[in-house]
Amino acid sequence: MTTFLTDSTDIKRVHFSSKLNLNQRSELGQFFTPAPVARLMARQFSNLSGHVSLLDPGAGVGALTAAFVEQLLANPQNIESCLLTAYEVESAFIPSLRQCLTECCVALEKIGITANYCLHQESFIENISETNLPLFNLPSSSFTHAILNPPYKKINSQSIERKILAQLGIETVNLYSAFVWLTFLNLSHNGEIVAITPRSFCNGLYFRPFRQAFLQTMALSKIHLFESRSAAFSEDKVLQENIIFHAIKTQVRPDYVEITRNIESYIEEFLELRYVPYSEVVNAHDSESFIHIVTNSLEDYLRAQMNQFSSTLDDLGLEVSTGPVVDFRLKSALRTCCDNNSVPLIYPEAIKAGKVCFPPSNPRKAIAITQNPETAKWLVPSGWYVLTKRFSAKEEKRRVVAAVCPPSDFPVFGIENHLNYYHAHGQGMNPDLARGLTAFLNSTLLDSYFRQFSGHTQVNATDLRKLKYPSKDDLIRLGSQIGDSHLDQEQLDQVVHQTLSIMSEATNAIQASKRIEEALAILKAISAPKAQQNERSALCLLALADIRPETSWYQATAPRRRITEMMDWFRDHYGKQYAPNTRETVRRQTMHQFVQMGIVVENPDQPERPINSPKWCYQLHQQALSLIKLYASEQWEEARHNYAVSVTNLLQDRKRNRPIIPVTLPNGQAIQLSSGGQNLLIKDILESFCPKFTPRGFVIYVGDAGDKFIINETQKFRELGIELDTHGKMPDIVVYYEQQDWLILIEAVTSHGPVNLKRRNELKQLFQSSRKGLVFVTAFPSRQEMTRYLAEISWETEVWIADQPDHMIHFNGERFLGPYES
Repeated sequence: MTTFLTDSTDIKRVHFSSKLNLNQRSELGQFFTPAPVARLMARQFSNLSGHVSLLDPGAGVGALTAAFVEQLLANPQNIESCLLTAYEVESAFIPSLRQCLTECCVALEKIGITANYCLHQESFIENISETNLPLFNLPSSSFTHAILNPPYKKINSQSIERKILAQLGIETVNLYSAFVWLTFLNLSHNGEIVAITPRSFCNGLYFRPFRQAFLQTMALSKIHLFESRSAAFSEDKVLQENIIFHAIKTQVRPDYVEITRNIESYIEEFLELRYVPYSEVVNAHDSESFIHIVTNSLEDYLRAQMNQFSSTLDDLGLEVSTGPVVDFRLKSALRTCCDNNSVPLIYPEAIKAGKVCFPPSNPRKAIAITQNPETAKWLVPSGWYVLTKRFSAKEEKRRVVAAVCPPSDFPVFGIENHLNYYHAHGQGMNPDLARGLTAFLNSTLLDSYFRQFSGHTQVNATDLRKLKYPSKDDLIRLGSQIGDSHLDQEQLDQVVHQTLSIMSEATNAIQASKRIEEALAILKAISAPKAQQNERSALCLLALADIRPETSWYQATAPRRRITEMMDWFRDHYGKQYAPNTRETVRRQTMHQFVQMGIVVENPDQPERPINSPKWCYQLHQQALSLIKLYASEQWEEARHNYAVSVTNLLQDRKRNRPIIPVTLPNGQAIQLSSGGQNLLIKDILESFCPKFTPRGFVIYVGDAGDKFIINETQKFRELGIELDTHGKMPDIVVYYEQQDWLILIEAVTSHGPVNLKRRNELKQLFQSSRKGLVFVTAFPSRQEMTRYLAEISWETEVWIADQPDHMIHFNGERFLGPYES
């Protein structure tokens, strides 16, 4: 499918992103949608037919509208007309947005679809008022489709938005949920919405009115999760956990919700796929209307186990509250040490390994608070409590972090507001109950379950109240088993599982997660490239070693497996089901690198097997198998070192016997490149780019993945008056285009980066002696590869794409394919 519309808006997105600083973006509350995310969102719609009316209420430069129109262009058969309605409050974006809308309409008209657009240069919310309700008054103004990346910003209680929303009966705390709420109100019957938002609306007290209104009006159809908090908006350093959801305005609920998850940093590859009964995502009898997102079958067992616990906090005789001491309101009462007039003040930094360690070894905060009549109401009587952190840092593995807080020598103490605390109606609790409750909260079982419905890093007291707990007797028994022992995570989980009689399916799910983490640790230990330190590659390693959740590493074997067999194995043993079209990703992005690293052997049973054979298979190399068997043993470190030496020798032998790639230069000269790295792209540049864009040009330098260079016309450089620094890093290809008196400096991007600002300056410095015009070109094998690097490409450079060799993309400036004078 053509992607010219989204590619165009993506270049504009990068341009504006470079001009807006982070403070401006925060003020706008809006982050531009990258092209891969926009295309992923547009593919979620299920009905594109008849008279289409699209709403984009925070359009930016038009990326989402462009992606939607590309879907219409790819499936035009049943579409009669299209009206595009866009809202954008930022005046700087309007010219680019208007151009995008115009290009969308032109493209639709070209294939016979009547098209028009309506652009509102105003706030979507402020447009809705008591006296001006264009979106509410007529059925004809209803939209059949809506696509949105709404602003992520809290609504100020004194803002105009708050007042307008209150008039409309909309009660919500963030602009993103307000935008979604107003949007689904304006959809026609069976209208569809696709939005990318934080996951935080799925649970918690603040979003309950929004969830209730949404789930009463809309039927959830699809949910897409991002494995990484930063994947969707990585260039903008947004660490919010985002989801994409698709919903239809109907009272008919589907039987299943399609839940997908990308487990790559790159958006469009390797999707985990699952169909979950609607009732498991949205429980019709849940007064909180929580939305549970379960991505694989093993996670079902975690929920089934948690549902077996029947006790509420009321049953336990407990409550949970947020720490009463808000430090900035009590600044004058805070102290850096305890004295006769003060009592301890507990901050999150005092929580270590399930215990409250007071005072902290290197306190960064106050450790005491003055005890007087003014502070008395904020202090808690001494006793046994359980504290949990309200916030987890992005690098923390756990979401729920709990600690036992025993009685102190002081009659009262303070608990800071970034902590929650469990108490017995304002007093301390039974010490073994405190120990058992802490162990339960710190178990992998609880943490894994909690992540299913909590997508943000905050652990609210409301969420903890909503949980079901083991019985009071069981928790006391668990606490007495643990006592004051210092247990690591594995030991803790084992005691929890045995004492609470956790069913084997749930322990298997926990063990599966642990095995994936261990496989990742192995890949990191043997210096696998960063791009292969991910869940996909970990599962491949587990499949090739036949390590199931219940299997120990010393039991590893080396079965021969094809890609399809491996993916079936992921599903059967780890509950990970992936879309069938991800087979090629496994082959290209994991197995190819495993072979290059010497971990895996291709076709050990028949090395000469044709590359398109359905029997093409892989097997762990014997050295890799021997290493894996020793993981977590005393011999591991020594074995890892020996393995690194042996694999280095193996790869050197392989490199000496590497096959070659024949290449014909524009002048007819034949050369040979080694078959590695970016050399297939180098071949495309020399045989496709050069004849078209530098006709009769002279190739004076060609780098090679296997050697320092394959062509280096030193004499020609001298003739051109160019003296090069022998220590400088040359571009991959240098062509002298005599017709224009230009030097064309080309970088081939596969594993390395493009001509970014730093590289452009390096090349200008390297060729500073040249009086020829310098032209900087980045070559990519595909558009898909280009989108990975759009944010880095320097202005005043050119881009060429090998799979569309007749076109060039020019990054800014007044001329195409030419040098820029500084």
